[in-house]
Amino acid sequence: MMRLIGLVLTVLFCTTVAAQENSPYSRYGLGDLAPNHNIITRGMGGIAAGYTDFQSINFINPASYGSLGYVDPATIRTNPNYQRSTIFDFGAEFDTRTLKSATPPSKFTSNNLSISYLQLGFPIKMKKANKKGIFLGASFGLKPVSKINYKIAKVERVAGIDSLGTIYEGSGGLNEVNTGAGIRFKKLSLGFNAGYSFGKKDYSTQLTFLNDTVHYYSSNSSSKTNFGSTFFNAGLQYEITLKRKAVIVLGAYGSLQQTLKANQDIIRQTITTDANGNDVKIDSVFQSNLKGEIIRPSSYGIGFTFRDSSGHWLIGADYEATQWQNYRFYGQPDLVANNWKIRAGVEYYPANYNTNIKKYFNFVHYRFGFNYGPDYIKVNNNLPEYGFTFGAGFPLKLRRGYFETQSSMLNTAIEIGSRGDKKSNLRESTVRISIGLSLGDLWFRTQKYY
Repeated sequence: MMRLIGLVLTVLFCTTVAAQENSPYSRYGLGDLAPNHNIITRGMGGIAAGYTDFQSINFINPASYGSLGYVDPATIRTNPNYQRSTIFDFGAEFDTRTLKSATPPSKFTSNNLSISYLQLGFPIKMKKANKKGIFLGASFGLKPVSKINYKIAKVERVAGIDSLGTIYEGSGGLNEVNTGAGIRFKKLSLGFNAGYSFGKKDYSTQLTFLNDTVHYYSSNSSSKTNFGSTFFNAGLQYEITLKRKAVIVLGAYGSLQQTLKANQDIIRQTITTDANGNDVKIDSVFQSNLKGEIIRPSSYGIGFTFRDSSGHWLIGADYEATQWQNYRFYGQPDLVANNWKIRAGVEYYPANYNTNIKKYFNFVHYRFGFNYGPDYIKVNNNLPEYGFTFGAGFPLKLRRGYFETQSSMLNTAIEIGSRGDKKSNLRESTVRISIGLSLGDLWFRTQKYY
């Protein structure tokens, strides 16, 4: 842990609403992992393996895409032209991070506003297949996977020389463009996501001797790495109907190990400062277009959801794990370790079929959950990471006209989490507020006139 403490004696940048997160932990591995669930499941601790809903897009388990087109067979018999809506799902988040150091005692708070995801999901109508209990859905979108954002200053005394000031700075992260499809065969659903991962990892270290009598040149070392590659993951779900029409959905998902092709530029500079305070280069060594690879490890998750026969309650739990010990950056390991996480959550929906629409809050979905597991960053010891979540889904309109097909839902989630514990000298606490807008309508229709 002292290795990280030495990195974070003084943290720079008093931040504003849209400022950088400035987390020293984002220096390691692929950076801080972004919350990768949709806003609905974030309110339930992040459950995903067994979660399925035709009004939202669960992109963690692509088997759920089959439910975008699923229609009860009884509905098809009475209305063969019935069609599920196309869903446009948008999410954004605001988080406040507080970093506390016990030795030396210090506290730093930063704020960040970012886009969580943009996703479009739609059913693919197949009349003959639908009558046989086969349904198909598809999705595509864009989302961040990780973020690297920090700027940290350290001042130390070098024996026999003088005081040394060091500034560490990093930026970048990983993003994904994805497309996927899912198919439902009666009770069994299968699906996949494929796409392209891309990002950058820029690091710099500036050293300056602090001396009143002797002038020393400063040094600046930086590396800029760009990387990208295709990816693939898949999932399955199986629905079990119990007595009184209660339903259990068992689910599993996983992703293969990914090799990201990378290009790196390295700069080593000797610099001084002119009378105006600007940096002036004295000498530079430059290496460009260094080819290499970044290994992103495989991961998997399993879980279930249970919905009672009344439709009021949904309960779910997940277990997920990632083999971070396989992570490599240009052949080198990092301060990361295999990790796992347990997620659990519940949703309560008060309304019945005949509930009066004037009782608006009976139509709100109320959600609660938690998650727990070691962080994948390992600096001397594993850092416990946990969070408590709650949220709600608000329908934006309850009454619709006969020819109206639009439906919209405003989903919210609040996550209160912590990285580290009382034994950790550096403890990072996070409060994250997420808002998602799910818009549904019938797209790709051929108009008919009678």
